[in-house]
Amino acid sequence: MKMNRFYLASIAVVLTLACFSVVSAAESPIGGNQGWITVNCNVNGAQVYFDGTYEGMISGGVLTVPVYSTGTPLKTFTVSKTGYTTYTAPIPAMPGKGQTFDVYATLNPVAVPTTPAVIGGGQGWYVVNCNVNGATVSFNNQVVGVITQGTLTVPVYTTGTPYTTYTVSMNGYLPYTATLTSVPAPGQSINLYATLNPTQTAIPPMPPTTAKSPLPLALIIIGLGIAGTISIRRGRF
Repeated sequence: MKMNRFYLASIAVVLTLACFSVVSAAESPIGGNQGWITVNCNVNGAQVYFDGTYEGMISGGVLTVPVYSTGTPLKTFTVSKTGYTTYTAPIPAMPGKGQTFDVYATLNPVAVPTTPAVIGGGQGWYVVNCNVNGATVSFNNQVVGVITQGTLTVPVYTTGTPYTTYTVSMNGYLPYTATLTSVPAPGQSINLYATLNPTQTAIPPMPPTTAKSPLPLALIIIGLGIAGTISIRRGRF
């Protein structure tokens, strides 16, 4: 009778231990022993993903993620934040039990496209007034337009490299060049004036005149004598 009780007690102990083993195995995390991967990043608030699964957010420059050393090995980690380029890299190895493995990500700000600033800053204008339509206007020997209806308006940038001279020219006229002594302020117009004078056309020389040579004195005397003789004869008759 005592032996039967002993056997029953032994069976009960074995069954109890077996139940504890089953419960322990059920409560053990899948993948076995635990280690950690610490993600180091230069941007707090960046989000961390392992193989596309969200794991947490960088705080104080790091995020430590528990992993199981005997589980399915992780392949990549990704760190991202709005306004920064996303960083993705392979996870070279899985940590063993109780080990910590460090990985590093550096995020760079995304370059924000900006509207290029107008070279020279604010805009003003030179208004060139001229008496000859069609005349060409140049600033510092650079053609900027043609006179139309007596004027040409030239935009300039008030803080750019200033022009120093302007020239107005046209075929058949003497060119006009003057110095620019001021630069228009933003929104301001400065009037410039140029008067073109026609090029003087050379007057062709007069054809040489042939001087008539005077009659010889002898011919004059003979002529007077003949005239006198005729007069005397007429008087006699």
